[in-house]
Amino acid sequence: MSSVWDDLDLLLESPSSLTVNSTVRGTIKEKPGFNPSEDAAALRKAIEGIGTTEKTLIDVLTQRSNAQRQLICKAYQDATGRTLCDALEGDTNGHFEDILVALITPPAKFDCQEFIQAIKGAGTTESILIELFASRSNHQIKAICDAYLAETGRALIHDLKSEVSGDFEKTLLILAEGKRDESTNVDMAKAKEDAKILYEAGEKTWGTDESKFIDILCHRSVPQLRQTLVEYKSLSGKTLQESIEREVSGRLEEILVAIVKCVKSVPAYLAERLYKNMKGAGTTESTLTRIIVSRSEVDLQDIKAEYKKLFGTSLYSDIESETSGDFCQTLLKICGEDGK
Repeated sequence: MSSVWDDLDLLLESPSSLTVNSTVRGTIKEKPGFNPSEDAAALRKAIEGIGTTEKTLIDVLTQRSNAQRQLICKAYQDATGRTLCDALEGDTNGHFEDILVALITPPAKFDCQEFIQAIKGAGTTESILIELFASRSNHQIKAICDAYLAETGRALIHDLKSEVSGDFEKTLLILAEGKRDESTNVDMAKAKEDAKILYEAGEKTWGTDESKFIDILCHRSVPQLRQTLVEYKSLSGKTLQESIEREVSGRLEEILVAIVKCVKSVPAYLAERLYKNMKGAGTTESTLTRIIVSRSEVDLQDIKAEYKKLFGTSLYSDIESETSGDFCQTLLKICGEDGK
């Protein structure tokens, strides 16, 4: 498993989901000849008829883009006087309801709701915070912050501060500002210098200077960090990920490793999250929903490809064997079979 993360040979040329203008590699595209009123009528019939017709709900909502679904929501409300969200919540339940509601939620609002869920209640769900802020671009992070302000009237960073602490907090707060350098130019001398700083802050000294890791990993651009990872390995003989895993512990280790993995490949990082989620003790359906829905118009094609490469099995067939019912059918429709 770690060998994939150790391989830096093709790193400098490979695309990144974190950079501006990254190519869209989603599984869901806009439907040609789209008619929101027709779709709204089909959904209304499926919901209000005798017994909900789940197949119609799945077919319509998984085969339209999120922008098109927003138009369906408007047409539905205009026609019925109630929101599609209310109708779905009243007529479906469990994980199936959750994924349908996720599909009709604008992406930034959906991420924002996942954030609220993670900091709400007894104990913050740090793994969700790590996933959200390590795998999202500056633009996506700013959109989450705007959605949070609109939803709660408070600044996301302010509320985040009260939920986390220490170096882990420091790292999350820097990421949550969405200010990672977006330059595409690589300064080779700077990459060598940063690699040396990281080496001297960790492997070379007794005790680790975590602040250097946090500063470099949270601020440098993706192309710059990729070059730094290559320089680090040639300087120390180890990957930066291996050094972090040796030198740092706890939540800080988890978030720094997640950042390094996302700098290398967001799709591979998310593929690994999906695999561990399905193959660990009990599948967490909310994680499947979050990753599959939120990446369906971003890079889910690449996640599927990385999943196959990493684990030798298809994401589609693992979803099929690890989930069931209408929830399973919805995930499969979004994911699409391999080669499609």
